[in-house]
Amino acid sequence: MNISELSTPALLIDADAFDHNLAAMAAVHPGSRLRPHVKAHKCTSLAAAQYAYGHHSFTCATPREMVGMAAAGLGDDLLLANETLDPTRLAAMAAAQDNAMITVAVDSIETIDAAAAAGIENVLIDVNVGLPRCGCQPSAAGKLADQARERGLVVRGVMGYEGHLMAIVDRNEQRAKVAAAMEQLMVARDLVGGPIVSAGGTDTFDLHTDQVTEIQAGTYALMDTYYGGRGHPFVQACFVLGTVICSNDDYAVADAGLKTQGMDHGKPSMEGATVRFLSDEHITFQALKRPALGDRVKVIPAHIDPTMAMHEAAFIVRNDVVIDRWPIDLRGW
Repeated sequence: MNISELSTPALLIDADAFDHNLAAMAAVHPGSRLRPHVKAHKCTSLAAAQYAYGHHSFTCATPREMVGMAAAGLGDDLLLANETLDPTRLAAMAAAQDNAMITVAVDSIETIDAAAAAGIENVLIDVNVGLPRCGCQPSAAGKLADQARERGLVVRGVMGYEGHLMAIVDRNEQRAKVAAAMEQLMVARDLVGGPIVSAGGTDTFDLHTDQVTEIQAGTYALMDTYYGGRGHPFVQACFVLGTVICSNDDYAVADAGLKTQGMDHGKPSMEGATVRFLSDEHITFQALKRPALGDRVKVIPAHIDPTMAMHEAAFIVRNDVVIDRWPIDLRGW
């Protein structure tokens, strides 16, 4: 079928652009050097494509992603880069250890105790490197590692996310600040031990030295306006397809509103048009050429992660022909 036959709004992934992005990242960070972040797409079919490019370890943000990846046979090495105290969800991940390698992030004695009580075997010490979110202070990492080992857990190393440094305009400034953040992580690494130093994201994928053993990039596979246009070797591969339902001389409206895409990083964009605003079910835009009712438009999301979580499936397309349908099967928690 052609995309003109799809009901809208619909989520599209351009197959050629997607393949380009996977190849570009694998050329820089092959194999275990990259631990792709599943939160960016929440799709086991997409993860399987990353696996085929040689990336057999994955980062997850939710227990649902961890359990779903394990069930899909993609559990060679799964990291929950997030803290949880929920005994039910920890138990579900522990049960998945029969056919998957499960590691969870911990940053307190409470998260350590919860993981040990549930039967989790492996942990990383999560370190605060400047982002005011989860993570212990670097100086506290060694004591936490000792406490985890006392409870029978294997401490595989440390992780720290420099998310506060993403999208800094000046790349030299960004590089210097990333280096400073990683100095804090290395302090923790020396106290903790273990082979893993996990950090990074799409916007800093090329700013880390070999001291960081793995990069947790996710957006690179599909991209969005937040990281687009920053000189990275990745192209836009994901779009929200809408149908023009109203057209006037000075503006038009399509059915791809707030409930179809993440807006926390600002407005989306459209080629050949200026987006004015979004409502629940509408996107109002001004096009260079007045569109006709029924025309299809492609909207570029500002933030791909929540956009993916809003859709049940993605349609894989090549030259506007639908060649596959991938369920977004890891939504929820």
